[in-house]
Amino acid sequence: MNNNQYIRFDWAAKRILRDKANFGVLEGLVTVLLNEEIRIIEILESEGNQETADDKFNRVDIKARNSKDEIIIVEIQLTRELYYLERILYGVAKAITEHISLGDKYDKVKKIYSINILYFDLGKGADYLYHGQTVFRGVHTNDTLVINTKESDVIRMKAPSEIFPEYFIIRVNEFNKVATTPLEEWLDYLKNGHIKDDTTAPGLNEAKRKLQYMAMTRQEKLAYDRHIDAIMIQNDVIDTAKLEGLVEGRTLGRAEGRAEGRAEGRAEGLVEGRAEGLAEGRSEGLVEGIEKGITEAKLTHARSLKAHGISNDIISDVTGLSIEEITKL
Repeated sequence: MNNNQYIRFDWAAKRILRDKANFGVLEGLVTVLLNEEIRIIEILESEGNQETADDKFNRVDIKARNSKDEIIIVEIQLTRELYYLERILYGVAKAITEHISLGDKYDKVKKIYSINILYFDLGKGADYLYHGQTVFRGVHTNDTLVINTKESDVIRMKAPSEIFPEYFIIRVNEFNKVATTPLEEWLDYLKNGHIKDDTTAPGLNEAKRKLQYMAMTRQEKLAYDRHIDAIMIQNDVIDTAKLEGLVEGRTLGRAEGRAEGRAEGRAEGLVEGRAEGLAEGRSEGLVEGIEKGITEAKLTHARSLKAHGISNDIISDVTGLSIEEITKL
């Protein structure tokens, strides 16, 4: 590596950016996304407590509180998840309930920003950045609803978007531009590890100083290099699993589709029944095959990494498997 090599953001988020001295890097990313200056006050516990044995953990890479007492969740996902939208919805809901106590008035509900940095293909879409927020529009009038709310004993009008969570989905692999804006410079760093010498993008000058590979200790470099090697292997394994899952899914889909289509066609006596059954079977079989292939690939890869002495923490970071799942292998 050369002297200007910068540490990947996913590694930095877990091990460096939690330090108050390094908040400026995260502040810069959030500032660029929200288009307003953001100040991080503290990093919060990012592993939600389980209320029951069956409750799910709220595993995120960074959960922070800003100067406006809002919650910022940052999730970096390296491997494919078929139910990722459901996952981020659960994470936001969990964060809301964790930060309001029984007996509190509803004005204590905190605004949540969910920032999701994805290194896999989530679905169809031509853009590399998607933003979602809640807006209520009149069905007949198309006007935007605003509501009355009380702040400091004063009633004022507020849009639902000021209260409801906002979601940002950054599809890193879809970015293929020459970086000219602060947002594009951030995407160039997230995807390629590049930071311009003369950058003025918020947070990236801090990243240049704080996230240099050559500034790490020998032990830190060794752990980081293993992390990068694991990611490279993981990408190869997942690509293979996608192909195998695609073939298996198509085969399964055709078989199930034909069987279901024939059954419906006989029962209803309609040609349309066969067509619908075939289409549905293909779709379900394809998804099932891909999901099964990716899951098996993650487990196979985790076993291989364990055999090479890579720590469970790094294996979990790269594969998305829980520590418990890895320990059982």
